[in-house]
Amino acid sequence: MTTTENPTHQSYSADDGSNADFDFRSYANDPDRITDFSRSNTEVNSLISVVEDNADAIFTWRYDKGERAKLDKLYEKAKTSQWNGQTDLDWSIDVDPYAVLSPSDPNEVAYFAENPRSPLHKLNEAEWAEVGVESMNWSLSQFMHGEQGALLCTAKIVETVPWIDAKYYAATQVVDEARHVEVFAQYLEQKLGGIKYPVNTHLESLLEDILEDSRWDMTYLGMQIMVEGLALAAFGFMHQTTEEPLLKKLLRYVMSDEARHVAFGVLSLQEVYQELSVAELRDRQEFAFEAALRMRDRFMRQEVWERMGVPVKDMVKFTLEMPEELKIFQKLLFSKIVPNCKKLGLLDAGDGWLRDRFTDIGVIEFENWVDTGEEYADFDVVAKDRELAEG
Repeated sequence: MTTTENPTHQSYSADDGSNADFDFRSYANDPDRITDFSRSNTEVNSLISVVEDNADAIFTWRYDKGERAKLDKLYEKAKTSQWNGQTDLDWSIDVDPYAVLSPSDPNEVAYFAENPRSPLHKLNEAEWAEVGVESMNWSLSQFMHGEQGALLCTAKIVETVPWIDAKYYAATQVVDEARHVEVFAQYLEQKLGGIKYPVNTHLESLLEDILEDSRWDMTYLGMQIMVEGLALAAFGFMHQTTEEPLLKKLLRYVMSDEARHVAFGVLSLQEVYQELSVAELRDRQEFAFEAALRMRDRFMRQEVWERMGVPVKDMVKFTLEMPEELKIFQKLLFSKIVPNCKKLGLLDAGDGWLRDRFTDIGVIEFENWVDTGEEYADFDVVAKDRELAEG
């Protein structure tokens, strides 16, 4: 590490303090690192998990609403874009768990099903159907756990950010996140046979690091930019692939909120990061890279393979070896993160360390995609639905 501000970061430095000889590409794609980190969750049956919050609660006695015009605009948009998970979604729709997703990419299926080296090579048709059902339950369970993480992190932003416009907006996001946890939990319980998977270790450790950090801008970076940015992309991918009407509408409504949440991070951190030193920015670059790896690694579904008796490390290794042309989903996960990091100046701060790292993991191609600070209004499905109803 180039700084000692946060001891939870991975240390990349050699003994001389440099990391010129560190092989980041091998580190990122090391099956041992990924699977060793994915220890079994020993608190599966525990209803409570305690994380230390080291932040100070900040009051501000300056109540000039609108001092930060873009945040004020976002706050006004949030107030008019609220929706109710009980009345705006049709919970009477019957759901067949085996038909929630549309068919997968046949080339990707063939990679796992037809290659003799694949841990899934000998699965029969019924077992492949179970992979789909288990993967859907796992995905929605992780979305739900992540939304609770966002609920806690956004409450922390209300507590710690010194600007009244940011406190106002963050309070609306707390309501959003509670609604998201509610609807994902309800969908899992009522339509997919219950919540079968605890929080993934990669996701849990990232949420803990975000909550334990005393710096309020790191809560923004970890949650609003990294976790929420990846979630927005993942929700979008699932929304495109599912034909199940209840899930499709649920995801579209959640995405409408998530776009505002990511924009909140972009608009806030732009101001903050203009004032940081090169060393401070480097610390945030390293945090962003490690967060990106944890978010990517959690989508390798280690818990699903363990439940189904598939060798986890072999499955991770085979997934990492997938040809680049088949890694569409893995790459699209970063389609919001990379342009937002560029907007914040993190890609090229200092010696461009984060640009090099995103190049190492093959996602730098998204740097010129539109950042969420510019596109959040396009996601506002609540406003569009109201326009249609009034028209």
